[in-house]
Amino acid sequence: MRFTHETLPQRVVFAAGESPVAVTAEVEALGGSRVMLIASDREKELADPIAKELPVVLRHDEVVMHVPVEVAGRALRAAVDADADILVSVGGGSTTGLAKAVALSTGLPIVAVPTTYAGSEATNVWGLTEGETKTTGVDNKVLPASVVYDAALLTTLPGEMTVASGLNAMAHCVDSMWGPRADPIDRALAQEGIRALATGLPAVADDSTSVEGIEQTLYGAYLAAVAFASAGSGMHHKICHVLGGMFNLPHAQTHAVVLPYVLAFNAPQAPEAEARIAQAFGTVFHTEAASAGLAALRQVLDAPRALRDYGMPEDGIAKALGPITQAIPANNPTTVTEENLTALLHAAWAGDPIN
Repeated sequence: MRFTHETLPQRVVFAAGESPVAVTAEVEALGGSRVMLIASDREKELADPIAKELPVVLRHDEVVMHVPVEVAGRALRAAVDADADILVSVGGGSTTGLAKAVALSTGLPIVAVPTTYAGSEATNVWGLTEGETKTTGVDNKVLPASVVYDAALLTTLPGEMTVASGLNAMAHCVDSMWGPRADPIDRALAQEGIRALATGLPAVADDSTSVEGIEQTLYGAYLAAVAFASAGSGMHHKICHVLGGMFNLPHAQTHAVVLPYVLAFNAPQAPEAEARIAQAFGTVFHTEAASAGLAALRQVLDAPRALRDYGMPEDGIAKALGPITQAIPANNPTTVTEENLTALLHAAWAGDPIN
């Protein structure tokens, strides 16, 4: 074996029903005394019990999908004006992403409290959108110092969002099998992440209040994000970032739609990855192939099917081809051409069956 793997430094706390106490302990451990709490209006009821236990100097609720630069700028100015010394984010990927944008400029530590399965809390990847262009980067300053997973906070997550967010986490696992820096440790983490997500998501879809199902899904989403942070962004994420920024598509749903098409595209040229993915799904659904396992999960979850359902125009395919082609890593298992990428995007746009 010849590879270099870096494990990112981060504390992770699983504390079902105990997030106010757990977050307070993490803030104290980090020496925080002036908290900027970031949570959208939608997350207010979840954030209130946490806020009551903290030395909050500012509550910031302007959270926008894909983190537009002007929104990030207002949050940054608010943090500076309030003289905050630590950030606490309560919410999904957009909320965590806004905290990261503030941390990128200020270096303030983040305590992240996820309320979806986005996984952003376990990566050092930031993203900002200006106009129709979403830019991502890597900086250890944006890696949350602590993550508090409280399954009780996800019992009210709507079923459709649970499915889309969970499949977004699944996409982290799959892309980690062949990302630009993927190594054997990443693949092992991603394989276990797939198994956990395939176990937890159907349980949560069946009973949205199942703490056991939520915790299994959170565990899988965390492993997915850790693997992804190390392996780097592969073909799937490059497609979704371009489409999301260009057409303002919902992040999780876009990932849920595109994933099976990228898996089918790359799996024939990535036998080790295909075998690992197949084995992980097979322990749950008794399928033998990677694509068959994902299809079985998607059927159970009634997953999102077509990009056109979320507002992508058909003529957007041609517009997106160039930026996507430039972004896809050179080591992608299957060689990308204008013809096969067009076919993949059109199939995902229409929701065509996968051959």
